[in-house]
Amino acid sequence: MKLWSDSFKNGGVIPAEFAFAEPDPQGGIRLAANRNPHLAWSEVPNGTESLLLVCIDGDAPADAAKVNREGHTLDASDARADFFHWALADIPPALGGIPAGLLADGVTARGKPGPDIELAVLDGAGHPLRQGLNDYTDWFAGDPAMAGDYFGYDGPCPPWNDLLAHHYVFRLYALDVPRLPVEGRFTGQQACAAMRGHILDEAQIIGVYSLNPRAR
Repeated sequence: MKLWSDSFKNGGVIPAEFAFAEPDPQGGIRLAANRNPHLAWSEVPNGTESLLLVCIDGDAPADAAKVNREGHTLDASDARADFFHWALADIPPALGGIPAGLLADGVTARGKPGPDIELAVLDGAGHPLRQGLNDYTDWFAGDPAMAGDYFGYDGPCPPWNDLLAHHYVFRLYALDVPRLPVEGRFTGQQACAAMRGHILDEAQIIGVYSLNPRAR
């Protein structure tokens, strides 16, 4: 199975329009266009009943104590953990891709609705897809202005004081079940746990992003 994007090259820098935040020319950072990138795939194996798409930042700080704090920096020695930016389940195998900006366009305070969306926005078939919660749900839980359920894609927003450029893995799984065996309000971690034993093939591409001038 092959996966690619017209929005960025594998191993290349993700453009700011596909990020949650971007450098502000006046200094500091600001909210970005937060559009989902274009993704397309081919050579889906025989027997595939559905696809699962996830986006994971494996370079997220494991401890938030120094995140975005003046006078502190994060570097390669700091412990890292996974941060889910996207989980999209029950994608029909016949669908060949997702256009840029179709499922996310702009930052939505308190999060985009979910989990169900209609494939009608893609091809008019009306097939239901399900979006998992991304990890901004937990990140903003203590912020009265932003707290909510963040379904679907929300793009990169690595700490501005992190000297390590973050790597965002977009991974597509071909599954032997038409519906991912997870119900209700699910997270990216739960989606990945639910697909175990059902994977026929997988493919991935990686994009890089940073808000730190030294890392960029």
